[in-house]
Amino acid sequence: MAIFLTGATGYLGSYLVAGLLTEHRDTLNLLVRAKTEQEARERLWTSLQLHFAFPEFLEFLNTRVRIFRGNLTSDLFGLSDDEYHALVDSTDSLIHCAASLNRKSEKQCLNVNLRGTLEVIQLARCAQNRHGLRRYSHVSTVAVAGKRQNEIVTEDAAIDWSRSDYDPYARTKKFCEHMANQLLADVPKTIFRPSIILGDSRRGDTSQFDMVQAFHVLAQMPVLPLRPDDKIDIVPANYVGKAIVSIHQKDAPAHGIYHLSSGTGSQTYHELTDVLAQAGGRMRPTYSPWLGGTFSRTVNWAANRTGAIGHGASLLKVFWPYLDWNTVFDNSRVVAELGETPAKFSTYAHALLKFSRENKFRYPAKPWPSGASADVAANPTARGAGS
Repeated sequence: MAIFLTGATGYLGSYLVAGLLTEHRDTLNLLVRAKTEQEARERLWTSLQLHFAFPEFLEFLNTRVRIFRGNLTSDLFGLSDDEYHALVDSTDSLIHCAASLNRKSEKQCLNVNLRGTLEVIQLARCAQNRHGLRRYSHVSTVAVAGKRQNEIVTEDAAIDWSRSDYDPYARTKKFCEHMANQLLADVPKTIFRPSIILGDSRRGDTSQFDMVQAFHVLAQMPVLPLRPDDKIDIVPANYVGKAIVSIHQKDAPAHGIYHLSSGTGSQTYHELTDVLAQAGGRMRPTYSPWLGGTFSRTVNWAANRTGAIGHGASLLKVFWPYLDWNTVFDNSRVVAELGETPAKFSTYAHALLKFSRENKFRYPAKPWPSGASADVAANPTARGAGS
């Protein structure tokens, strides 16, 4: 039997795949969008080289991974009947990590987050009816808490249907949680709500740059339209990945919902900019929160322009509400479950920005090594729909 995982080629998904392969013995059923088997393998390689060298990656791919080439938003994921039945029969738990983070596009969020989650829930229902499921783990977001200001939010108090949402991403993710709870009432479930996932506390390397670019822009501004003592809840990807993998694999987690966050240990803007200024040899910025309205209007105007200015402004426009809300999410549940707290952003922020700037906010992915395709193609467990 296997763990079915969506989002394996994404940033957080790569941490889940790596954690499951290195720390556990389960086989993985991975849904990968690709036209050919080789394209699917190359997409996985691009994502997972953050964690593995090629010979090790190839060994895992040959022995522990089954690729199902499909699309999250297609009926039965676009698989043939035989492939879908094989997926149902071989899956004994699910981790649904795939999502659209396009906060500007309601269409994209509705399509990927709602339709995609419904397809995953239907797979879980089929597997539960056929042979029973060990667990359904759903990766959500703290943004389901809606518009907040100056709060510490606990897991059980986060969902408030009378509260407005910041964007289509937050709104659709809230409904995804609701669907899972309503349609899989008889299945053991765990809901994970990460806060802002930014970098890896063990190294500067990253392959996810949108939020990093937003911080890059802010770090270069001599005047910041923020309140210096506001906290921002940032958590490293390696902590989030470890939490999801560890708790998913437990027989009886203590809770059904976990905030994967820095909680009350979140740092203030003043703390972060002091560290970044010292590490980079720059002057500390001046804080002028009264400029917030003017800054927001300027960003909205600049976001419609082309080039680097327009791109940077569009990123700030999307993330600005999350930078301005001074809200953190209680993480006492996950800290108790794991026995450790997440690393503070200040301890690795400079390394993250340095790596990102040196690589011009693109991950220097290595191509698929020549001569390796035949070895993988000979492995029947790696074949998916249409093989």
